[in-house]
Amino acid sequence: MENLLILGAGGYGRTVAETASFSFDHIAFLDDSQTGEDILGICGQYESFLSRFPYAYPAFGNNELRASWLKRLTLAGFFVPAMVHPRAYVSPSAVLEPGAVVLPMGCVGTRTVVRTGAIINMGAVADHDCDIGAYCHLAPGAVVKAGNVLPPRTKVDSGCVIGRAAEPKQGGPVHV
Repeated sequence: MENLLILGAGGYGRTVAETASFSFDHIAFLDDSQTGEDILGICGQYESFLSRFPYAYPAFGNNELRASWLKRLTLAGFFVPAMVHPRAYVSPSAVLEPGAVVLPMGCVGTRTVVRTGAIINMGAVADHDCDIGAYCHLAPGAVVKAGNVLPPRTKVDSGCVIGRAAEPKQGGPVHV
């Protein structure tokens, strides 16, 4: 097992740390506004930690910020792992690209692809044969039904359902 450096020690960063704790020996943070014994410095110092922390993850809920930092970390030589909480379900035929995270009770169905840096949050569902674009965020309880393709950086809010791709939309508007 290895060491993981998480950029961002806020709520999402701590959630990622709990998920990562099942796969990494040591986890530490960089954060621009918080302090603590597990916070080693500010985010801008990330390159100085590469020798001690070959793995890093940008724990920012903002899709644009997460995308920017994931690219910076990769260019600097860090490996950005995909992470799955043990209480999540990921189909054996699903594909998780680097930086994809599936949190507790999240579900990724058969032949679904979760692209780079995408978040499947607590209780969110990406049904079978979906393509969840890079840096997307399925908020807690969001549902993306079978066969849908989400463009990069899409956020699907809590409680929203993206109807099955082959079905006509019925009922009221869907808020994405």
